[in-house]
Amino acid sequence: MADEQGLDLVEISPNAKPPVCKVMDYKKFLYEQKKREKALKSKATKVVVKEIRFGPNTDDHDYEFKKKHAIKFLKDGAKLKAFVFFKGRSIVFKEQGQILLLRLAQDLEEYGKVEQMPKLEGKRMIMFIAPKKNK
Repeated sequence: MADEQGLDLVEISPNAKPPVCKVMDYKKFLYEQKKREKALKSKATKVVVKEIRFGPNTDDHDYEFKKKHAIKFLKDGAKLKAFVFFKGRSIVFKEQGQILLLRLAQDLEEYGKVEQMPKLEGKRMIMFIAPKKNK
């Protein structure tokens, strides 16, 4: 039948009993399949991670400025990676870095929830905050 119509015999679902075949143009079938996959891929949500960097002795004004940006990022639905970077001998101020990050977490409580508490990795103390779902 496919030869008579000048088309191809395409196996649609090989696992079915009996296997399902259709008489159609194979190139068109591939095109439609790619189009469907692309549409599904575009609907998938992409997780954006924004970073905010602090020093262990960050001033109040700088802290407020960066906090404002953090609020904007969380409102936009992006995850936030806040970290304190210790340069040279400033690693002595680990407690100050942790206090700074916990203060940030407390200030951003209504916009997002802490996904990972402050953790020291090398010369960085990192904390992740995920946005709260809007209702």
